[in-house]
Amino acid sequence: MHLARYICRNMNNVRNGFCIYTDTICQGAVPVVSDENEKYVIYETELEAQKEIVNHAMILLQQFLDGERDFHDAIAIEEFVVPVKIDLNGKITDDTGKQFGPYVE
Repeated sequence: MHLARYICRNMNNVRNGFCIYTDTICQGAVPVVSDENEKYVIYETELEAQKEIVNHAMILLQQFLDGERDFHDAIAIEEFVVPVKIDLNGKITDDTGKQFGPYVE
C-alpha cells in the first residue's frame, strides 16, 4: 500500500514532488514505485517517500526473521529518494534532466 499521491497544480503547470528510485545497470537511476494504474507514485514530501522505503525494509527484515529471505537480501536497501518535477501530463523530470512516465515504462 502506497502513501496517497500528491495532486496539486501550480501556476507554472509544474509541481514538485519526490519519487523512489533505484540504480539499474542499463538505464542508471530510474523510478521504481508504481500504483495500481501503472503510474509512477509521486510523494508530496521527501519524508513520505523515505517512510515508504522504511516500510518496505521492515517487510524484508520480517521475512528474514520468518525464514523466508536470506540475511543479505533482507538488509540490502537499494532504493533512494529523488526530487522531481511533474508536468500536467504526469511526466516526471529529475534533477539530471531524465524524463519518465507518466506510466511505468
